[in-house]
Amino acid sequence: MRGEPPAVRYDRDGPVAVITFDRPARRNAMGYAMLAEFTDAVDRAGQDRVVRAVIVTGAGGAFCAGTDLSDLASTPTGERASRAPRRDTANWLLVSCPKPVIGAVDGPAVGMGAEFATQCDVRVASTTARFAWNFVLRGLIPDTGAGTFLLPRLIGSTEALRLLYSGEFLSAEDALRVGFVSAVVEPSGLLEAARAEAERFVAGSPFAIERTKRLFYAAMGADVAAHLASTGAALGECFRSDDHREGVAAFLEKRAAQFSGT
Repeated sequence: MRGEPPAVRYDRDGPVAVITFDRPARRNAMGYAMLAEFTDAVDRAGQDRVVRAVIVTGAGGAFCAGTDLSDLASTPTGERASRAPRRDTANWLLVSCPKPVIGAVDGPAVGMGAEFATQCDVRVASTTARFAWNFVLRGLIPDTGAGTFLLPRLIGSTEALRLLYSGEFLSAEDALRVGFVSAVVEPSGLLEAARAEAERFVAGSPFAIERTKRLFYAAMGADVAAHLASTGAALGECFRSDDHREGVAAFLEKRAAQFSGT
């Protein structure tokens, strides 16, 4: 609707971009317009040469309560898949971002919200966080494909199938137990914990990190020979990069590296 404020907020603090789902009255439920805003924000972070890491979070005590069913209900059945941008798995929004992505999850991450949390490289949860891939309860499958492809690789097939078949919630404590999140903190400390995680990544070469991330996810669906070939090609690019030359020079000169990302 015209005149509505943006549903996704983009902020940058030095080398860290923070993308916030900002529709708290709807528990940050994802409509088509909001999804387009989110896509634009992730693209912006990916293309910003100053940004070295990205945090995705939600406002108002919720990460994302899933697809806005009122928006879905007003869309003809045959148009529901085509209305959403980037539905193919080759372009998972957060996996495709060339920067490390940290999910800072407070409150519910349900349906598409759980899918976006799964697409993050690292996840930090508040004590109130809870995750549910509840698609079967709506007659659907995980809509971005992250639940059926990435989730079992993160937590194992048995745990993943129990969640996908039941649609039940996974608590923050259980998410930590199965390795889906790296830490659980109080809600007041969530962004600080996510920023601390981001700071672990900003010292590295952006050139090398981009290729590391691309190889990591590509390897999930490739055979060993293809992965080794891709690794060799990326390693050659790294050897020829300014970041590699700077990394070696900084080591020899006993100083902090000043990477350019080229």
